Amino acid sequence: MQQPAEQYAPQRARGKGRLVTKPLDGRTRLAEFYQEGCAKIRLPETFSPDMEAILINTSGGLTGGDVIEWSVAASDSTRLTVTTQANEKVYKASAGTASVTTRLAAGANASLHWLPQETILFDQSSLSRRLDVDLHETAEFLAVEAVLMGRQAMGERLRHGLFRDRWRVRKGGRLLHAEEMRLDGEIDLLGSGNATLGGETAFATILYAGPLAEAMLAKVREVLGNGNGGASCWQGKLIVRMIAPSGFELRKVLVPAIAVLRNGAPVPKVWNI
Repeated sequence: MQQPAEQYAPQRARGKGRLVTKPLDGRTRLAEFYQEGCAKIRLPETFSPDMEAILINTSGGLTGGDVIEWSVAASDSTRLTVTTQANEKVYKASAGTASVTTRLAAGANASLHWLPQETILFDQSSLSRRLDVDLHETAEFLAVEAVLMGRQAMGERLRHGLFRDRWRVRKGGRLLHAEEMRLDGEIDLLGSGNATLGGETAFATILYAGPLAEAMLAKVREVLGNGNGGASCWQGKLIVRMIAPSGFELRKVLVPAIAVLRNGAPVPKVWNI
């Protein structure tokens, strides 16, 4: 006898991707590569000694119960930039919470730039995200995470949902940076206060850990100007926070700030496609 439709569990997306680099003849080359399920990785030609990796979620977005895991390691003396093909969209969750876990590592004298495009949270979405980073004392690391609460051009706004973001960054085995964000329930109301987002709907965090942190501070502050953003530097790390009324306005400051911290190099080309 056929069972009622409500007894069938909804289909959920699952994906795992792993990438490890190695140095070879002065260039960054592939040492390990693995992809499973909806998690795909593409390696475009860079015409330079560095490597660029593009992460793709082929499910087209996330919803409650989806699980994706990324693992990326830049081994000793390699240079790697990791980005995403497009914005990650997190749709309304009928049940459960989407989970995204990212584990990054950079070896001795390695450079790892984590530059995913913005995450878009739709109304009644539910996402728990975790970023774990392990750095050698001599490694350089740049991380950017930007979030849009709905698509302003479409008249959308995130009013209710769950967004949790957990960062743990270690350098030489010691905790360098930790933060925990949780927006739960009436997010629109939570973000309206001056101590949170001041009613803005787009925000970003940038973390740079490397030898140029202190030298870059004044340049980053110049890019931020008198807008809704700030930058601080201590203990060998530089932190930038910014908010904006829309994704477009956020990018107007975010992109040049990233370029400064990449010593003039632009954001990956897929950001402009």
